[in-house]
Amino acid sequence: LSKLKWVRTSQQNISITDPLKGPGRDHSTNSASGGFLYVTVPDGGLSNDWAAFQSPLLEPTNSSHPCKMVMYTHQFGPRSGGLTVLVASRKIYPVWKRGGALGDVWVKAEVEIVTDFPFHILIMAAIRDFNYGGIAVDSIMLSPECPNASRPEFPKPPKHPCTEPEKMCDFHPDCAEAEDEATCGDFSYPEGSSGWTDSSIGSQGWLLHNNSTSKEEYLYVAVAPGQQLTEAQTRTPLLGPSGPACTLSFDFALTGNSDHIGELSVRVVDSFLGMGPKLWEFSGKTGTEEEAWQHVELPVGVRKHRFQLALEARAVKLSPFAKVKVKSIRFVGCHCLSVVMVLFISLRTALSCNFEDGLCGWYQDNSDNFDWTLLNGMDHTIEIGKSLVVNLWSPSLRGLFGRFVSYPQVPGPTDYCLTFFYKLYGPNTGTLNVKLLGSNRFETLLWTRSGDHGNMWHEAQCPVPHQLTKYQLMFEAIRSGFDGRMAIDDVAFVARPCNAPRKCSFEGQRCGYNSSGNVRWLHRSGHTVTTTGPKTDHTLETELGFYMMVNTGSNILPSGGTTVLTSPLHHGTTKTECVSFWYHMGGVKPGSLTVYLKPLKGERVKIFSDDLNQGDVWRHGNRNISSALVDWQLEFEVVGAGGKDTHIAVDDIFLSAHPCEAQGSTCSLEKGMCSWSNTQNIQADKLDWVLTSQEAEEHYSPLPEDHTLGTEKGHFLFLPSSNRTAANQNAQLLSPHLPPTKGTCLQFWAYKPFSSNTLLRVWRLSEGRLTELLVVSELGGPWRRFDINITSTEEYQIVFEGIKGTSGVVALDDIKYTVGVNCAKKFTDSRDDAGGIAASVIVVLLLIGTLIALLIYYLRRQQRAQAMTGPSSSSSSSGGGFINEAYEAGRPVS
Repeated sequence: LSKLKWVRTSQQNISITDPLKGPGRDHSTNSASGGFLYVTVPDGGLSNDWAAFQSPLLEPTNSSHPCKMVMYTHQFGPRSGGLTVLVASRKIYPVWKRGGALGDVWVKAEVEIVTDFPFHILIMAAIRDFNYGGIAVDSIMLSPECPNASRPEFPKPPKHPCTEPEKMCDFHPDCAEAEDEATCGDFSYPEGSSGWTDSSIGSQGWLLHNNSTSKEEYLYVAVAPGQQLTEAQTRTPLLGPSGPACTLSFDFALTGNSDHIGELSVRVVDSFLGMGPKLWEFSGKTGTEEEAWQHVELPVGVRKHRFQLALEARAVKLSPFAKVKVKSIRFVGCHCLSVVMVLFISLRTALSCNFEDGLCGWYQDNSDNFDWTLLNGMDHTIEIGKSLVVNLWSPSLRGLFGRFVSYPQVPGPTDYCLTFFYKLYGPNTGTLNVKLLGSNRFETLLWTRSGDHGNMWHEAQCPVPHQLTKYQLMFEAIRSGFDGRMAIDDVAFVARPCNAPRKCSFEGQRCGYNSSGNVRWLHRSGHTVTTTGPKTDHTLETELGFYMMVNTGSNILPSGGTTVLTSPLHHGTTKTECVSFWYHMGGVKPGSLTVYLKPLKGERVKIFSDDLNQGDVWRHGNRNISSALVDWQLEFEVVGAGGKDTHIAVDDIFLSAHPCEAQGSTCSLEKGMCSWSNTQNIQADKLDWVLTSQEAEEHYSPLPEDHTLGTEKGHFLFLPSSNRTAANQNAQLLSPHLPPTKGTCLQFWAYKPFSSNTLLRVWRLSEGRLTELLVVSELGGPWRRFDINITSTEEYQIVFEGIKGTSGVVALDDIKYTVGVNCAKKFTDSRDDAGGIAASVIVVLLLIGTLIALLIYYLRRQQRAQAMTGPSSSSSSSGGGFINEAYEAGRPVS
């Protein structure tokens, strides 16, 4: 028997000053002097964790005249492990349970007992060794159908547990007949359903329906004796710990004639951390028929501590025709695997996944706030398949971040490459990160993107450096608001270095760029800058963002000294492509920045150069390149000019698969946003302009067609008036820095229906000052063109600002500006774009000359071969392909 005893006492005897000791008052008289039964951790410490008291021997009962007991319980604080009512007859069995702590409140309990033999009622409490709390019982009443029996009978004692308490319900059978897992809440065991204990304190509670004839069993919500309007809750015993693949599988039904039957949710109650957020929830109804069941596979994931699973529900109105039910509860793959087994899983489970058949070698992290979900009908693989998404539009999504983690990986002999396709879409989306988790749980950022990237799929390559110890990879979604969607699909993990990335923001890694010359380029952020360097990067526009920078002060890089930042090798193509980048030149006489295209063989070609004192701003540069199937690299060469505390930095290098937009050309948005960009400065705006098309749109209802193509396939930028963001929030779209002008024409098309109260403003931004150029408040009808003459004595940017209303949209398309040419098509400024045009012409001419030389050389060899073999000979090497002789002949003789 237990040495821990129930004590009849009062609050006066316990404490009248400490609110953590005792229930504060009894239930019968509602006073500190009233008596009650109480059990807690004694002053000498806890030697046994349970205490019980019993009734006198009572007469047998039947179903028409059951013995009814009413009592009030007070289960407060972490010391309260739960309360159980047992019947001790020829055997001992539970008839009522109420688990855990219920708060500082007296809660009513009703118990019905039907037995064919004389019995005792045992009330047993479980006490945990924590700092405060306890369990009290008061106002016990028995109905007249519970008379005392005439002779005593002693029941058989319960069977001794076959294993220690820590191994009970740990998802692994330790006993010969799996008794330690039999009553843990898993319906796959014959008595598994009995493991769920109702812990409701209100007017609704959970009951178990068990039909022995049809073998049908399910949990359902029914009327309970409590008076509070709280959710019905039922819990498992303490489970786990669990492994990364742990999944809760169950079927549920909310049926009835009403449109809204109620709510159902699942949450975890950690034995150390307490009540966690909801893992899953459903609101409404599944159908009108009683058999309108729906199936759920809910990831539970790794749980380091013992925990309980809780079902919570609230029915709008309980009736025979409105029910909330749960059945077929299973714990799948939940055992906390050994290190050997985890390594085995990591070897046999590929991280490459298209999500059509599950999560492959990935699982949901449970230390985050929300989960990624599989979505049908929007994927990159087959367009109608599945992708993994975070829908920020969902009102059930709570918290800041959600993580999707790989199984632990065994170190390999080489670098790896993680490739995937992603979407970042919406005016208030957030950030998508890829991180590496080391064996010490230290997180390393490998890749990141923020803000709206349009309603389209983008390919990403993420180099994974060679690791010496076990590691994991992680996709992390960090929300910045409530209006958008993040998605990933077609993940591939291969044992080779990545190809040269088409876009590099230098967040986390250097993307394979190498430094050579007198001074090394530094991978820096504004947070680490001491005296020189940009205070913010261009990508994130924060001190935490990274870029590549070289100090050009004369004490580090002397005048005339050079340093080169070289890209990884890009494969040649026949298409003309556009390389764009952002650069920052700070201080007086910072030096010169020259960008070269360097073929794998041959001389490099200059495509861009600048040596002016630029001030504390990021500037945009772009040039067309054509490699004619020759592999090539980019070189960013800096030459010192003898300045003091000067620097040159580059960021956001992007190689697009189409030519750059020419000066004065129209940005149709069909191939991206050209040189326009959403600002990521949270002090300037909170939202983003969204790039989409009517054909691709699933969530918003923007407009029937774009202006460029006049079809639903055409792209445009728009700002929706979604109810997921507050009115009057703004989004700013910025041009690159433009030179001072006596007349530059800005031309664009805008769409704003009569139903829209969203506002459009156009500004000129110069040295931090905004000058209003246009306000569009009323438009209505189809697309409309606007022409604005811009004059400025200083460098400036054009800003399109959308201010969100409560309804409707505002949209932009076909944006064009002509530097130095006003809207009357008159030249107002001296033209100095000849350098860029000349660079492009030089590149093209050199490539044409190379091709002509190769062609002449080939024809001469053919003529020479024909002269040697005669007209009747046939060549066995006339098939297509390249030979090395054409390249060998061009080598200089050393």
